[in-house]
Amino acid sequence: MPEVHSGSNLLFGGKELSIKTVDALIERVQRLIDSRPASGDPLAWYAEASYLGDLPAIAALAMIAALRPDQKILIVRELDAPTDRVYTAWTTPALVKQWWGGGRVTVESAAIDLRVGGEWRYELVEKDGLRSAFHGEYRVIVPGERIVSTERNEAAGGESVSTVVFAGVDGRTRLTLLLEFPSSEARDAALDSGMKSILEGQLNLLERVAASLG
Repeated sequence: MPEVHSGSNLLFGGKELSIKTVDALIERVQRLIDSRPASGDPLAWYAEASYLGDLPAIAALAMIAALRPDQKILIVRELDAPTDRVYTAWTTPALVKQWWGGGRVTVESAAIDLRVGGEWRYELVEKDGLRSAFHGEYRVIVPGERIVSTERNEAAGGESVSTVVFAGVDGRTRLTLLLEFPSSEARDAALDSGMKSILEGQLNLLERVAASLG
């Protein structure tokens, strides 16, 4: 199940952890935190720290969201498919069309220019025929490991930034997705629109598509 940090609590393994508990977990890995180099990308380091076990992963990832928790949504999901297949499903237009709709809408077209400065654009059609489109620009690409990109709803406007990290764990993939919004109001509006359930549907289908790849 997805693990979602929505501001006041952190869900992990089906359990809701209070900020106090998260603080205690952070303290348990303080030495690890202190070892992080001052330079470089912090999310990449936190994702690497997740290999050390669940508690350090919770603590490290909670620290990311805690920077401005009212503007972020954090999801950690373990998928039953190898990392290379999950990455392929995430970055291949024909495969994106199979999962990005989350089972709610049809992805009519998907265009991906997978390079820094390149853009992606997905066109959606709902069951009632209503059309919408999303697009964004790739800011960071580490093949097979990490992607940072913007996302904009062309009808509603507003832009968010998503960072996705793919980490291999015993033949499976621990996918970390951090969504950053320009304001707490924008984050709350996304949550009120049902984003949690949409993301869950997307990841369920992503797992199936990735697992089906030979």
